[in-house]
Amino acid sequence: MKSLRKLIIIFTGLLILATLVVGCGEKERQDLLKVVKSRGKIIVGVKYDAKPFGFIDENQKTQGFDIDLCREIAKRILGSKNAIEFKQVTSSNRIFSITSSTVDFVAATMTITPNRERIINFSNPYYIAGQAIMVPKESPIKTLNDLNDKTIIVVLGSTSEMNIRHAFPKAKVLGFRTYTDAFSALRNKRGDVLTTDDTILYGFISKNSEFTILKERLTQEPYGLGFKKGMEVQSFIKSVNSALQEIAEDGTMTKLEDKWLGEFN
Repeated sequence: MKSLRKLIIIFTGLLILATLVVGCGEKERQDLLKVVKSRGKIIVGVKYDAKPFGFIDENQKTQGFDIDLCREIAKRILGSKNAIEFKQVTSSNRIFSITSSTVDFVAATMTITPNRERIINFSNPYYIAGQAIMVPKESPIKTLNDLNDKTIIVVLGSTSEMNIRHAFPKAKVLGFRTYTDAFSALRNKRGDVLTTDDTILYGFISKNSEFTILKERLTQEPYGLGFKKGMEVQSFIKSVNSALQEIAEDGTMTKLEDKWLGEFN
């Protein structure tokens, strides 16, 4: 009798657990566009150290091209530029923030690549950057061919890291988690050059005139907004792409580029 009672308790517990798991699964599969509209805001992962695309200003406010772009998307989907919440991501954790549903999407100078497309979905490209090389002005390095035996500073988890390892296998690669740390390493002469997208390097050069960027570009980098895979996000991605198209067609994208990138173009 005791054994039967114990079996009934165990079976009941398993039924309750199964119900909870199924319930959680159903919640995760809810249409993201409906969730966002019900919530009344979009949660976006952005960088805090990638000026002029995403950074914290002197008033501790989130600013930049990606931030303004996301506000425009929120305005077109939810009716208000303020219907948005920003969370910090880095190059090394931004994909996890998408797959773990910590954010609705990521806007963080993320290049669209085949490898990433196996893990996450992307919006249509919204900006084309180029991988560039930053050096001190007095550096003897003048072209990409001079990099073969040099120490190259990168940000871990970026396409720039992968590109540089492939292009210059004999070079020493020194990696850091953030752009701020990477730039500090270059300034402290721990490496010969720093490489990442030109748009990010522009932000450092604007305040550090003792550095410059080589004219050559290693690659072209199409930026996209990153989303979790799954049918439940498809209508949301469609709405975001429609917003991006509207932003491009009504001249808003040009205004954002002039505001944040005008001095570099």
